[in-house]
Amino acid sequence: MLNGVITWSLNHRLVVIVAVLAFAGVGVYSWYVLPIDAFPDTTPVQIQINTVAPELGSEQVERLLSFPIEQAISGLPGLESVRSVSKFGLSQVVVTFEDGTSIYFARQLVNERLQEAKDQLPAGVKVEMGPVSTGLGEIYLVQLAGERVSLMERRTIMDWIVRPQCVIAHKADDDR
Repeated sequence: MLNGVITWSLNHRLVVIVAVLAFAGVGVYSWYVLPIDAFPDTTPVQIQINTVAPELGSEQVERLLSFPIEQAISGLPGLESVRSVSKFGLSQVVVTFEDGTSIYFARQLVNERLQEAKDQLPAGVKVEMGPVSTGLGEIYLVQLAGERVSLMERRTIMDWIVRPQCVIAHKADDDR
């Protein structure tokens, strides 16, 4: 088989040279027209729905907030998945759409369904969609280490020294 390819290539040198030049030309053309991003956004189109009801326990949040919102959202065009987290006083429903769906179109659809679902929710709960954002946000990772400092002292340092400085630095970045 390989001998046949080599023999054919030697007998048809012009065809092989033209094919190599054509492939090289396509490669050079692709190099110039291919959009390249330093940090491509690989996150899916996601919308967070946060519902706050401080007086409800986690089981009540699941039954009275998360479940009705999930039911209202289900069936949207382009919907890929719906998942939720129910905690004491907080429900967070994350709606994921197929790639290529416009984030603003998806938010409009979700907002329309949320307006319908508000009738089923208890009075006084606060329902909001999260901001338009991607998974490429800032993340702080801090570790306090030291053998002479106890875990309680490290926690105190983290709560009263490090965290306020991170908040101040973040606010200064927002002001720019």
